[in-house]
Amino acid sequence: MQKLLNNEGIKVSLITVLINFLLFLFKLIMGLIAHSKAMVSDAIHSLSDVISTFVVIIGLIFSANAPDKEHPYGHERIESVIAIILAFFLFLTGMGIGILGIKDVLLSSSLKIPGTLALVAALVSILVKEGMFQYTKRVAKKLASVSMMADAYHHRSDALSSIGSFIGIFLSRLGLVVFDPLCSIIICILIVKSSIEIFIDATKGMIDKSCDDKVKNQIITMIMNTDNNLVINDLKTRMFASKIYVDAELALDGSLTLNESNNIVNNIHDVVEKELPIIKHLNIRTIPKSEK
Repeated sequence: MQKLLNNEGIKVSLITVLINFLLFLFKLIMGLIAHSKAMVSDAIHSLSDVISTFVVIIGLIFSANAPDKEHPYGHERIESVIAIILAFFLFLTGMGIGILGIKDVLLSSSLKIPGTLALVAALVSILVKEGMFQYTKRVAKKLASVSMMADAYHHRSDALSSIGSFIGIFLSRLGLVVFDPLCSIIICILIVKSSIEIFIDATKGMIDKSCDDKVKNQIITMIMNTDNNLVINDLKTRMFASKIYVDAELALDGSLTLNESNNIVNNIHDVVEKELPIIKHLNIRTIPKSEK
């Protein structure tokens, strides 16, 4: 247990699970008391956050395992798998909320005007969820965790849905009752959009997509800074979940001894991997400059 608590990613996830569960209970109770369909839908969204964060915790635990005989390249891709599962779960949650929202819009004439408590609940949710988004996003960037970043944007989508709930509840209290369930449909769209974005990002780490040009140029610059006499003939990158594999072909002075070439390669390897922790492994092949 102590080992899990020492893992910063898991610690953050456990904190967000507790906050989300308390927020779910708070919004559900306020929504039921205030007769707000939008707030009840928002509460369901928070409950989905609880479940999805548990899924993220599972991914963090498994992806942290060291390479073994059956998985010599490590287990980082389990995070991409978890993020894809999370995207599907998020999509189904959004569609469920949207279907209920359409049903309530069609029956809006029989709905009650939501109470003031629903407005208070929406405002509290906006502030709490935006804070959770910023906190989780910061740690996700630090750990280069795709599943945690997906969870962070899940918090952001909840904050946006709470903004929609606040507007809908406010308009409903002005007599436009249809806007309360209409907000459930807006929440549905936001959640579905978020799920699609998470799915697209997660699949990049599963299909060996190259990293973006900014990172690639940064790698090239760092390699060239170690020795101005070398030439980079080729450099390929591929995403491995939240990490990057790099294959480089370098042309060195043909008069160098094997030990001298090896020292240059080892120095490049150590410098680049130290400065860019996102690189899981830098593989370097060398050829003499005279080789065509």
